Amino acid sequence: MTQMLKYFPINDVRNQFPALNRKFHDREVAYLDGPGGSQVVKSSIEAVRNYMESGGANLHGSFPSSRETEEMIEETKKIVGDFLDVKAKEVAFGANMTTLTLAISRALGKQWGVGDEIVVSEIDHRANVDPWLQMAEDLGMTVRWLPVDQQKLTLRLNELDTVINSHTKLVAVGLASNAVGTINDVATIAKKAKEVGAIVAVDAVHAVPHIPVQRDQIGADILLCSAYKFFGPHVGIAAIREQIFERLEPYKLSPAPDYIPDKLETGTQNHEGIAGIKPAIEFFENLGTGVTRKERILSGIKHIEDYENKLAIKMGDGLRNLAKVTLYEPDSVARKTPTFAFTVEGYTNQEVCERMSSEHGIFVADGDFYATTLASKLGVNKTGGWIRAGLAPYNTEEEVERFLYALRQL
Repeated sequence: MTQMLKYFPINDVRNQFPALNRKFHDREVAYLDGPGGSQVVKSSIEAVRNYMESGGANLHGSFPSSRETEEMIEETKKIVGDFLDVKAKEVAFGANMTTLTLAISRALGKQWGVGDEIVVSEIDHRANVDPWLQMAEDLGMTVRWLPVDQQKLTLRLNELDTVINSHTKLVAVGLASNAVGTINDVATIAKKAKEVGAIVAVDAVHAVPHIPVQRDQIGADILLCSAYKFFGPHVGIAAIREQIFERLEPYKLSPAPDYIPDKLETGTQNHEGIAGIKPAIEFFENLGTGVTRKERILSGIKHIEDYENKLAIKMGDGLRNLAKVTLYEPDSVARKTPTFAFTVEGYTNQEVCERMSSEHGIFVADGDFYATTLASKLGVNKTGGWIRAGLAPYNTEEEVERFLYALRQL
């Protein structure tokens, strides 16, 4: 596209997602479960199929399908580099964000020991907490928690000076809460961490479908995300700053490469899944403008962000006006993703989700979504966590209205 779009082409967007044709109980399905995993864009599905139909192969072979696999992986890392504003050689793939974080934490732990400290956050998904806690326990390290303000649902950054100190080796924090949508001020946290020479590990899984994410701009050293949250297949992505990546000592087989990024990619990778990542990122690019691919991707994400925020205003206002709904959201001055966590008086969360799907064709999820520390702090873990509804660029204003109507019927 050569000029800035003056509207959001929702019909064109929806036509790219085959799953939207699904019906349940003769009703069109409204997928509001995006925070748990987005629907997959058609071009990504076709890329996976084409790779498998053309003949997949392992690496380093002296035959066409092996060379084609290597070229596909190289091209995918280049576009991920543009997506996250990192070098292609800093990008590694894995099963998922959790598995990659477990591997990275073990590799980093070889450099630390008793007397060293790490910092984790009370608002995070446990994938960016437990790997670090387990590493610290094994090594006798001290763990400090960056607390959440239970009223504002934001991290209490005024306590950074007491939580981060000269013994801190790593600070792990999520860019956005997958439960309540809070976008954390990672840049401020990272600035404090850098003052004491600490590494910053950022979980961007929930953030990347909704806002532009540039690793170096927010001060991250290790940035993790997953393609299945941004319209692609189930593949985890790690973007690790080169100087840190070079020093990393992952657990691996002895014949496996010692160079980056391959040394973190243990075993044979999910090549067909990796083939689907490039088209998923091109979905963003095709909605944007600019001279370079990086500019178009950034522009496309911003375009999506604007559209989703307009729908989010309508959904948020509607939820706040329902007397029996308790909405868990950050302070109004905080940035957030179009993600809403709530409960409904008189119903269990599961009952609400079942009735929404069976009676209205609306798919929303319930649970603690692995944000168990936050759920415990807010007391919702005793009743099964929250109901969560999240918006994606394929959602419509009509679906938001259906969602609010369905809640009113309860």
